[in-house]
Amino acid sequence: MSSTPPELRIGAAYIRVSTDDQLEYSPESQLDKIQSYAKANGIVVPPEFVFMEEEGRSGRSTKKRTEFNRMIGTAKRKPKPFDVLLLWKFSRFARSREDSILYKSMLRRDLGIEVVSVSEPIGEDKMSILIEAMIEAMDEYYSINLAEEVRRGMTQRAKQGKPNTYAPIGYRMQDGDYIPDPDTAPIVRKVYEDFVSGRGLLQISHALTTLGVRTRFGNPIDNRGIKYILRNPVYIGKVRWTPTGRTHRMWNNPETLVIDAGHEPLVSRALYDQAQAMLDEREQRYGRYSREDGQPFALKGLVRCSCCGATLTRQKGRADGKGGPSLQCHNYAKGRCPESHSIQIAKLTTAVLEQITEDFRRLDFAILSADGQQIKSSNSAALLARQIAREEQKLERIRDAYEGGVDTLEEYRQRKAAIEQRIAALRASAPPPAEPISPAEFAAAHAADLKRLKDPDGDPTEQNEVLRGFVRQIIFDRKNSGFVIQYYL
Repeated sequence: MSSTPPELRIGAAYIRVSTDDQLEYSPESQLDKIQSYAKANGIVVPPEFVFMEEEGRSGRSTKKRTEFNRMIGTAKRKPKPFDVLLLWKFSRFARSREDSILYKSMLRRDLGIEVVSVSEPIGEDKMSILIEAMIEAMDEYYSINLAEEVRRGMTQRAKQGKPNTYAPIGYRMQDGDYIPDPDTAPIVRKVYEDFVSGRGLLQISHALTTLGVRTRFGNPIDNRGIKYILRNPVYIGKVRWTPTGRTHRMWNNPETLVIDAGHEPLVSRALYDQAQAMLDEREQRYGRYSREDGQPFALKGLVRCSCCGATLTRQKGRADGKGGPSLQCHNYAKGRCPESHSIQIAKLTTAVLEQITEDFRRLDFAILSADGQQIKSSNSAALLARQIAREEQKLERIRDAYEGGVDTLEEYRQRKAAIEQRIAALRASAPPPAEPISPAEFAAAHAADLKRLKDPDGDPTEQNEVLRGFVRQIIFDRKNSGFVIQYYL
């Protein structure tokens, strides 16, 4: 008489290797132990139910564990896809007791799926509940303590002026320190010089994109990336570190350490401080206190008080609705300037556009060259030349690949055409030489801009960007009911 073999159960395996356990518990060794346990206990683990995280995924939270989340999603299917989830250790499942209790409870109670640690056998009596809880508590304590030790070491390293992160654009890492990167250091200098000369973050971002500049991850540098560069004290020879890990707005975080370091600065302290002052002023102008009605306007951020030099910011309209929105000296509104400079936005905008039109007609106006203009132009030309040189080096490499038999003739032709197209685009984007320009040439260059500014249906935000492209600032004198427009290259 033959006996009935025990019913096979379907199992799943969840595998994760944290950075501190990589050598001892590789993914392959975990899977090998799990499969041995499964075979000995009548469990079949199909390949599609093996959920293996990328190495180094933290167990502190489930948010970034893609395979864990896929495993949970699979377990919720109807009918139940597997009967038991096998782990090498409970710490592989989660080091947060909150996550562990939540997901184990869901698997066991709601879905009827058992959770088993193959290296930590636990019985089914009441004591097993306490033993499993103690194991998880010890794992969580180890994880938190390890994180604190790592953070303490990184804080001490920062206090010694040593970097804790990868090198930002403009630098590269060598022997644990930052050294200037000859390819990207000119980009950083150009960003600072363009910004203090009056160009907006978006304009700078577009200019770098045209030059083919990308982040280390291959993405264009957007306006937030430009602001990050401008706010980063690493470029004046310092390192920045927040021990608490709360890095939001690090440049204004009282918990953030800014320490003198030994690496070479890329910009002068004077240029850096000027950029910080301009950023602070922009944030004050564009912050929540100056944006209450949410309405942009063409002159935003360009008009300054003739008495104290502060920017005129938008004020709320009158209670009776008459008169329309107006500008007022920011310092006067705060009680720090003795002279009111209140004026209706529409009235001033009309007057400014009429003045620009008259200036361009009479050709009797001055064109300012900001401090460092020649250096900026030189950096821009050098940066463009370097980008073209890199593309030409790529041409040599793909030719070597073709001659060495790595690429076919068709592959070589396609790659060559793409690189030559990029080189042509870079050369076409070359800025005009930084030579003196006559008012007639200046007016002709910005004739289309003036037409866009005078379009009654134009977008105010775009008109503001257009104005910033050739108007440095507008000095408004309330006493004499006049203003001066400062044009710049």
